[in-house]
Amino acid sequence: MHNIPKVAAIHDMSGIGRCSMTVIMPIMSALGCQVCPLPTALLSSHSEFKDFYFFDFTDHMEEYFNMWEKNNATFDCVYSGFIGSEKQIDIMKDIIDRVKKANNPLIVVDPVMGDHGVVYQTYTKEMVDKMNTLVSVADIITPNLTEAEILLGEKYKCDKIYIEKLKQYLKRLCDMGPRVSVITGIITEDGEHINGCYDRANDKFYKIPFDYVDKRYPGTGDLFTSLFLGYLLQGKILPEAMEYASTFVSKAVLTTYEAKTPGSEGVLFEKIMKELYMEKKSFNYTQI
Repeated sequence: MHNIPKVAAIHDMSGIGRCSMTVIMPIMSALGCQVCPLPTALLSSHSEFKDFYFFDFTDHMEEYFNMWEKNNATFDCVYSGFIGSEKQIDIMKDIIDRVKKANNPLIVVDPVMGDHGVVYQTYTKEMVDKMNTLVSVADIITPNLTEAEILLGEKYKCDKIYIEKLKQYLKRLCDMGPRVSVITGIITEDGEHINGCYDRANDKFYKIPFDYVDKRYPGTGDLFTSLFLGYLLQGKILPEAMEYASTFVSKAVLTTYEAKTPGSEGVLFEKIMKELYMEKKSFNYTQI
């Protein structure tokens, strides 16, 4: 690995609204990574704004990557997020195969497909089915509970889940190919707010509690995965990287809530960037 990990980030770019690439680039750069953006789409703002401009980058992605390849670019990590079309999944899989020919990169897939039991309107059944094939080539995946159940073909019932059911889901997700599965934003039957993960290589499950603020902001999933990945690439162990990420997201959400920022603007992570460098003296994660 280079002194500075180089990450190929395959995401959409929204000019206003703190999500996707405009979260990933500053956060991962601050954690010591070089982020190389490969857009899936360009938006003037994310889709929760009433009016926005959208440019589909699908037809340009291959040529864009070809130029990287001609210039002998290599990557320590490929990190993908929101996908705008079925064709993009094929393009991403091809890019991953080509990057793997040069070295042994970490492949991270955030399967952005829905939330609170609802599949995003842009997703067709064919895209959902094909997302499973992208997940199969990943080392790490970071779905929320809705996305985990979509991948597993499970019917969404409610936001709460028993720990044993959560462990079953995490293990089944790893059975699809990844060596690490993470499910974010979980509420247990006991009312605890946690992020959960399974490390297949060591056959260990972890839960990471976090402070919950009852306010929804777009981009928090992008923020979590960017933090988690950045800390992993620093060399932190799996549950510690998750706890660092969980703590920062909670503080960012609380800061945004206290500032009475409109929800569409995303979280004010800029105000607490110094927190990225605060070393923890103790951890609250537990093995389950």
